[in-house]
Amino acid sequence: MLTLDLTNAPRWLDMLPGVRLKLRPLTTALMVSARADPAIEALPPEATTEELALAMAKAVARRAVLDWEGVGDAEGNPVGVSPEGIDALLEIWPAFEAFQAAYVAKGLLLEQEKNASAPSPTGPTAGAKATARPARKPARTARQG
Repeated sequence: MLTLDLTNAPRWLDMLPGVRLKLRPLTTALMVSARADPAIEALPPEATTEELALAMAKAVARRAVLDWEGVGDAEGNPVGVSPEGIDALLEIWPAFEAFQAAYVAKGLLLEQEKNASAPSPTGPTAGAKATARPARKPARTARQG
């Protein structure tokens, strides 16, 4: 069942040990806006799936991250949220994976859930009913040229 959370309030996401992000809800408007991000539009047509995934994650995060805790500069001083900081955070593999799994994938699962067909017991056609009558006799072979 698809459950609706109509509060639309930002939530904290514990991303890595000692690092958490305050995020806007992953809405259709946020995703549509991210897809139109200049960084995504600037990708060449031959960009790999991985390059596209990273660019999309950064575009989503730049729109979604409102605040964070546990993120600092090279000297260990806390830094505020900025587009450059968000991009740098997602260049760290465990941070990228955590963001994808806990935030983006959750939204994509909801997208799949609302677009799914009713499940069939043993495959996509198991519950299908035949609509055509069986042929009375085999069809003739087509004429050759």
